[in-house]
Amino acid sequence: MSPEPHVPADDAGHEETPHTPGQAAAAAHGPLDPEDVGSTYLLEPDDLTHLLRQLVVTPGAREDLVRSPQTGAPLASVPVSTPEDVARAVAEARAAQRAWSRRTVADRARVLLALGDIVLAEQSDVLDLVQLENGKSRASAFEEVADLAQVTRHYGVRGASYLRDRRVPGMLPVLTSARVHRRPVGVVGVIAPWNYPLTLALSDALPALLAGNAVVLKPDPQTTLTALWAAEALLRAGLPRGVLRVVAGGGEVGAALVDAVDHVVFTGSTATGRKVAAQAAGRLVGATLELGGKNPLYVAADADVDAAALGAVRACFGNTGQLCMSIERLYVHTDVAEEFTAAFVARVRELRVGPGLDYTHDVGSLTTSAQLERVTEHVDDALSRGARVLVGGVHRTDLGPLFHEPTVLTDVPDDALCAREETFGPLVTLRVVQDDDEAVRHMNDTDYGLNASIWTTSARRGRELAARVEAGSVGINDGYASAWGSVAAPMGGFKQSGLGRRHGRESIEAMTESQTIVVQRLVGHGASLDELFKFPDGKGQALLTTGLRVLRSLRMP
Repeated sequence: MSPEPHVPADDAGHEETPHTPGQAAAAAHGPLDPEDVGSTYLLEPDDLTHLLRQLVVTPGAREDLVRSPQTGAPLASVPVSTPEDVARAVAEARAAQRAWSRRTVADRARVLLALGDIVLAEQSDVLDLVQLENGKSRASAFEEVADLAQVTRHYGVRGASYLRDRRVPGMLPVLTSARVHRRPVGVVGVIAPWNYPLTLALSDALPALLAGNAVVLKPDPQTTLTALWAAEALLRAGLPRGVLRVVAGGGEVGAALVDAVDHVVFTGSTATGRKVAAQAAGRLVGATLELGGKNPLYVAADADVDAAALGAVRACFGNTGQLCMSIERLYVHTDVAEEFTAAFVARVRELRVGPGLDYTHDVGSLTTSAQLERVTEHVDDALSRGARVLVGGVHRTDLGPLFHEPTVLTDVPDDALCAREETFGPLVTLRVVQDDDEAVRHMNDTDYGLNASIWTTSARRGRELAARVEAGSVGINDGYASAWGSVAAPMGGFKQSGLGRRHGRESIEAMTESQTIVVQRLVGHGASLDELFKFPDGKGQALLTTGLRVLRSLRMP
């Protein structure tokens, strides 16, 4: 994996394996042997057959061996698509899209609502899969189930209003009528990362499908199985076969997808996002990009300190800190600094770190060795520059290969790596500020602007401070969950944190084309513009000038 965080890449926790599909199925499997974690598959190859059928791959394709982050044990062998497979997947999706787009919006919405029911009913199975592929805790995995329940309900119920034809004022009252229609762009390509393998596989695919598009999904190689589960669940929810296709692989496959679709949705690093944007721009197709963040949280002088400490722990260390919206910088007003720091550090110490497919742990494993290396590099760099560890700072090899304690650093200089770059792991810095102005200045001192959080007992004060913060979303007395979970509101970043928005009406509009249809009435009865312009010597223009003045005086839109 690239050293940049959450980039879909070719070596994210997996390796090439010589197994053919038949050999993979015949490989040793069964209960995990604690004496030799490399001796067996954690998932029965035969049990994955129905999922792997969802992949568009050439028979006999090369396979990648994916390992579980929690133990390092082999998880599954997954066939890899080629650029030619991508072209085939897009062609199949494009053919299926024509019939899908002719269905009523209500019919398409029923598929989304049925999917939401499936996700809630079968959450145990998909939670296991998410944890095995990603390494996160059960509680963090459940956030993905809850999110899909939210997204399917919102677009299933509200989506039709976003797509409804809209009447707008025409050029001339009575004579001109105008309507704006939303038309699907065709095939939407979704390139999803490994940090939220269920949520980010479907959060953009679902509004695209509701709008009448087909979707070709390329998950990260580390988390392909979760995406295949989602694709199979959509079929059971009633989505016609071919409307959503899945391809597997790394950067080469992603690049081929961007070259073939009519709109691309990418979630990943800013560096890779720039490349995706340039590639899409070269074809004059749209791109929705959610990229990196260095998200701040401010504890104001009037904050409820206990509530802020509790909220900050989840905001910083949920999903093992591997979240675009995760808080990585804490700014605390001097009046409450001592009290907050003590409460926050105490709560961080109480976090239960470890593996397991249950709710006994609060923080899970990092997902890739590259992310572990980045976290340790940022910690070591800060300490070498004079920073102090308030809690954590240890790579927990006793728990598994990629576990790292939730870590809080203070006295971090401005030139430290973790002060400027996104860590994307369980590491946060804490700094005391003298007033609101200093807090806002530090919060905005970054190239990123995805998410921010402000803690205060005054909603009015919180809104006033939020208006000064350069971020696409600002949570008052919340870290990130309320902003993300408010699906009706757009979600995206300022500055280098992205382009476009997901969620709400904005997501639907990004993946549709607006078409304006105008009707000119009374043509042939002397009341059209063409008839008006036939008057000689500028008389028609004079009449039009009078009419325009009347419209202005009446403040007609």
